[in-house]
Amino acid sequence: MGGLTWDAKLADDVRRKDDPGLTLTSPKRRPRGRATAQAGRRFAVSWHLAWVLALAAAAGTLALRGDAPAAALAALGAMGAAGLAGAFLAEVGGEGGAATAVLAWAVAGAAACLLTGGTGGPMAVWCLAPLAAGAAFGRPRLLGLGAAAGVAAAAVAAMGGAFVLLPRIPEPLAAWLSLLALGATGLGFAAGLVALQGKVRGEGARARDTELSLREALDHQPQLLMSLYSGGRILEAFGEAPIGLETRDMPGRNLAELVGAEDRAGVEQALMRAAAEGSADVAFVPAHDAQGWCVLTVRRMTGSRLVAALRDARAQRRREAELEEARLVAEQQNAGKSRFLANMSHELRTPLNAIMGFSDIMRQRLFGPMSDRYAEYADLIHESGAHLLELINDVLDMSKIEAERFELAREDFDARDAIAAVLRLMRGQADRAGISLKGELAPGSLEAEADRRAIKQIAFNLISNALKFTPRGGSVTVSARPDGEVLEISVTDTGVGISADDLARLGRPYEQAGGAEQKQAGAGLGLSLVRAFARLHGGEMTLESTLGEGTTVTVRMPVLIPQAEPRVARIAEG
Repeated sequence: MGGLTWDAKLADDVRRKDDPGLTLTSPKRRPRGRATAQAGRRFAVSWHLAWVLALAAAAGTLALRGDAPAAALAALGAMGAAGLAGAFLAEVGGEGGAATAVLAWAVAGAAACLLTGGTGGPMAVWCLAPLAAGAAFGRPRLLGLGAAAGVAAAAVAAMGGAFVLLPRIPEPLAAWLSLLALGATGLGFAAGLVALQGKVRGEGARARDTELSLREALDHQPQLLMSLYSGGRILEAFGEAPIGLETRDMPGRNLAELVGAEDRAGVEQALMRAAAEGSADVAFVPAHDAQGWCVLTVRRMTGSRLVAALRDARAQRRREAELEEARLVAEQQNAGKSRFLANMSHELRTPLNAIMGFSDIMRQRLFGPMSDRYAEYADLIHESGAHLLELINDVLDMSKIEAERFELAREDFDARDAIAAVLRLMRGQADRAGISLKGELAPGSLEAEADRRAIKQIAFNLISNALKFTPRGGSVTVSARPDGEVLEISVTDTGVGISADDLARLGRPYEQAGGAEQKQAGAGLGLSLVRAFARLHGGEMTLESTLGEGTTVTVRMPVLIPQAEPRVARIAEG
């Protein structure tokens, strides 16, 4: 894995803080890493305590003899104190504690050397104690600190011997202390080196195991990962290559060789963009498969190195093509439906106008008298024809809107006149249904630039819906007021209300609410036309309803010509 950076080869339980991308962790290896650290800490504590016990035994032996110089006992005490401090710091101090312990050994070694005659004394070898302690902690970085601290301790002892008269140890005792210092230091250093070597070998084995696991994961991941130069030459490749390519054949080739001729320029630009900006994405047809489709994601790794992920996206492209084709078919079918409805509406209106005209002539008895029974039939024919004409007009308007063929005929007019005309038209229906129809319009002019017919249709549809869902004895209130340049038309009824489920559906074409009787009275286009007309004017429709209490429908459209805001007054009531 020469192409990978060293960070990619670290053990799984090491987190790379400098890389904002994927962090590899292995829960199975974390406990092993913690166990190794605990074993190393226990060894360091035991190593220091063994020093303390050896020094305590030596000091006890000298004390029993009764002729030991105080300087020798003080030297043993200094080394023992360093051992106790090292054991404590090894248990609780971490990396900083280990470094402090090494320095403590240097101070103790220098003190013991000065108390026993300097560098020519029996305990001069204890200047190497910091190096032995660094090995015992199992941290290679501490070996350098231990060596430097040992040299410093020896230098201090040498300078002390040159400028100060140091204590001298008698010859028989000096030989014994020299043997003690040499043996303790040698054994301690050897034990530390053995432990350090075992730790280094264990870390090497774990690193190799991690590298093999990482290579296996890279080889079996579903994309082709490549390390390459910004010019396109592939250094390494791992993972699953697109159909028709082999991963093992990738290193040494240029990425442009894998790209179709028409897309090579785009891929080369993506590589340059990734080298300059840090990332780039591009799709292309592979050179070996004219029907294929690949997606390449490139990220900058180092100055001249890039890492890229290549995946076979032919299935995705096929799905996208199918979805696009389905969308076009649906749009064509919808447009065809709208054209059919518009044409049929025109074709139906011609005979319907004849039916209504002849039935009106019969109602008025223009060509002579006829029986009451026939007159009643003429009234029913005319009423049914008017209802059918209303439905056809709604379908025609909705078809034009859906086909984006409806054009607003904007003009300047007083919106109060249009709404008042609808109120007069609907009052007879309200009286026959036993419903009170009230109108609250602004007393001042509501000059608007809008489609007069659309404003009337909005008011007509809202009032018709309110009357349809309001029982006898209820009321319907229609208000029109200005809000800056916004015309607000609101219709409130005391009817049956609308459930939350129906409220979410209303406003879409052919959606209806209420019982079967109410649904039979229309085609479900009333509110959808209101919403469509409001949006054509740049406005919106909102519904508020409480089941069993009533409904309020509000339409707001920015169509008013700026003028002073008038107060609201009641002008029609019945």
